[in-house]
Amino acid sequence: MVNWVLRGAVLLWALFFVIVGARGLLDPASYTETFGILVEGPATNTIRADLSAFFLVAAGAAALGALVPGWLRALLVPAALYGTALVGRLFGVASGDPVNTGIIQAMIIEALTVALMIGSWWVLSRPQAAAGSGEASVDTVH
Repeated sequence: MVNWVLRGAVLLWALFFVIVGARGLLDPASYTETFGILVEGPATNTIRADLSAFFLVAAGAAALGALVPGWLRALLVPAALYGTALVGRLFGVASGDPVNTGIIQAMIIEALTVALMIGSWWVLSRPQAAAGSGEASVDTVH
């Protein structure tokens, strides 16, 4: 039961970030509304490509890890991406970058994402107890 809840949570997370990434790919100005990033001139192409890639790759890896047996390590991809973003934000705060409620919200989302992905990877990668017995069953591939 816990496995299905975790897989569902990861898939909902992935769906949300697919929407964010696809929206930014189609309309980079949406990142202005969402993240306060000014999208002007040639920077438009960079914002469109880089931010959309970040969100779409993270969401794709999360969905792959949640849906495909044997690909649970894919959950570590969004954990690494969002963990790196969180460390970058913390470095910025320590360096004196301006901080507003949007930055704090992003840091909370990044921390929760890291916890969800690593926690899901950890729980889902453990052997499951066989139904009706107290022993763990381990699937083997031949």
